[in-house]
Amino acid sequence: MSTIKVHHTHIRKMLPELHRALMDIASLMNRPERDAQLLEIAGLTLERALFPLLVTVERRGPIGVVELADGVGRDYTTVSRQIARLEEIGLVERRASPSDKRVREAVITTKGKAATDAVDAAREKMVLSLFKDWKRDDFDELIRLMKMLADSMSAEPTRSE
Repeated sequence: MSTIKVHHTHIRKMLPELHRALMDIASLMNRPERDAQLLEIAGLTLERALFPLLVTVERRGPIGVVELADGVGRDYTTVSRQIARLEEIGLVERRASPSDKRVREAVITTKGKAATDAVDAAREKMVLSLFKDWKRDDFDELIRLMKMLADSMSAEPTRSE
């Protein structure tokens, strides 16, 4: 038996465990109470639906509403209204794209950056508590493997052999 077939057999056998772990992580990270806790620790009063948009604008902006909607898996019109709300409360501003004047991009404001900095500090506090009993090598290996997984998932899908 070739090494590739043994490798594939092992992957097929372990795939349900990987899928279950990824689903558990996604479920835990998407819980409304997790976001509420993060916002509370950060000292922010922000509608929960606006929170991921604010963070995405800060991380990936300037960003068009269509691209933003695709990135968060929401409808363009919903995201457009939510960005208008973030603009209303001074956390983002919209401007014409320098490369295409038809596209309006969302950009983080100074107030919005202060809010995402507070969220980052709150997230750090939560994560430090989560990993407090982990060995350094285990944590480093987790990061290495998560990057590898993210890179593989981002690559062009290949046909099954």
